Amino acid sequence: MESRTSLEIIARMESEFPGKFGIPRQSGLVEALKSTLVFEPPFRNPDALRGIEGFSHLWLIWGFHEAKREHWSATVRPPRLGGNERLGVFATRSPFRPNPLGLSCVKLEGVELQSPRGPLLRLSGADLMDGTPIYDIKPYIPYADCRPEAAEGYAVRPGRLEVEIPPELLNQIPPDCLEALRGVLSCDPRPHYQADPDRVYGMTFAGLEVKFTVEEGILRVQAVEKA
Repeated sequence: MESRTSLEIIARMESEFPGKFGIPRQSGLVEALKSTLVFEPPFRNPDALRGIEGFSHLWLIWGFHEAKREHWSATVRPPRLGGNERLGVFATRSPFRPNPLGLSCVKLEGVELQSPRGPLLRLSGADLMDGTPIYDIKPYIPYADCRPEAAEGYAVRPGRLEVEIPPELLNQIPPDCLEALRGVLSCDPRPHYQADPDRVYGMTFAGLEVKFTVEEGILRVQAVEKA
């Protein structure tokens, strides 16, 4: 029996996140996040997208390209549990897996079949870093893929932080990025095990370096600079 196979990168993601810090922990948490899926040259064939415009959402199968290890472990420490409890790797969404693949449901905002870079998919709600390799795309089918009765295990939906941005800093944020930035910050970008109210965190988003603190459920932006 064949034990190894190979996957071809069919596309790459263009997003506002040059690094991992600050990316929402799940897709769909911040619908205001916009991104673009750009196909690799061998797959820039409009025929491969025929009929995709009939679906509102898509599944993306992608790779954890910056979270690779030579060996995998049967157990991992999920950040959601504070990094103190071990669970089976297949009971988590840890990037450190035998095959470092991720799965995200995103909203299809538009299809451009004739661009200088070939067909493009305009998306929202993605939880992917800029440059993430995409291995496959599948349509999201509501009656087949949605299970409202599903148990959520330890992955209870987290609450949102209140976000405060001083008026003098609002002028430094492009208006078309503000809603998405607020959404990202409200998801609490900090690691779950960090709760120091005096610590200043920094996150790069849309060409901006955003610095903030969090105390008693309120995230306060302290500075906004060009990255």
